[in-house]
Parts: sequence; structure tokens; C-alpha cells
Amino acid sequence: VQLVESGGGLVQAGGSLRLSCAASGFAFEDYAIGWFRQAPGKEREGVSCFNNSDEDALYADSVKGRFSISTDNAKNTVYLQMNSLKPEDTAVYHCNGGLYYSATYYPGGSWGQGTQVTVSS
Repeated sequence: VQLVESGGGLVQAGGSLRLSCAASGFAFEDYAIGWFRQAPGKEREGVSCFNNSDEDALYADSVKGRFSISTDNAKNTVYLQMNSLKPEDTAVYHCNGGLYYSATYYPGGSWGQGTQVTVSS
């Protein structure tokens, strides 16, 4: 299983970024993909997840209305469109392949290396 994130960078508050997570080594369409983030000195938190089997998506309250998750199954890639970015969105963003059941995401054991998102005020 391999997950590779890209698309991070430095952006001013109010700006946008689109993160990508390219997955390989597993049946992409049978799993859910989650985005997590970890800021310095803080615990990792879930941001969003997408369940391929029923196209259900979940978002953390802190990003609802600003972030949007989508997939391109032909490319085995999940995207996280981040709009109206805030300084508190600054973190390393990781994707994860896991399971989804009863509106709950269960992370798997494989993580990407992460991509840094920095939002300046």
C-alpha cells in the first residue's frame, strides 16, 4: 500500500489549495480515504473522509463549508479542495486508506509522508 500526498504550500489567509492523495497497492474503490492533519505540538485530527462504495463524505466541524473532498477512481486519487483557508489550518496533511461504517471512519495502518500547508495571516 502506498499513499503519496501533494499540493501543499504557502498561502495567505482566505486563499485556496487543492491537495492530492495518489493511492496504489490496494483496491481503491473498495476502501474509504481519510485526510488528517497535525499541527506542531498538537495531536493528529481528522479533517475529512470519503467512502467510495456509497460516495458518503464526512467533514470536521472546523472545515465544513470550506473544504471539499472528491475522488477520481480512474486515477486512484483523492482530492481535498481547501477554500477560505485560515492560519489555524496550518499543519502537515496526511491521507490514509481505511474503512467506513455507520458514518465512522476507521483508519488503516498505511499513511503517506504528508504535505505541508502553511496559511499566513
